[in-house]
Amino acid sequence: MGMSKKDIGRRRGNIKSRIDELEPKARMDPLKKHPEIHEELAKLKKELAETG
Repeated sequence: MGMSKKDIGRRRGNIKSRIDELEPKARMDPLKKHPEIHEELAKLKKELAETG
């Protein structure tokens, strides 16, 4: 069974809020000493592009 429009909207909202949390951290880490932040941010942006 697929996701309802409400579920999709809620999921997109959660992804956007997580991206908003991670972007400042990624900007403060230009040398990528914490690669997990950059990997998660890239994954979330890709997922957001796929759903939208």
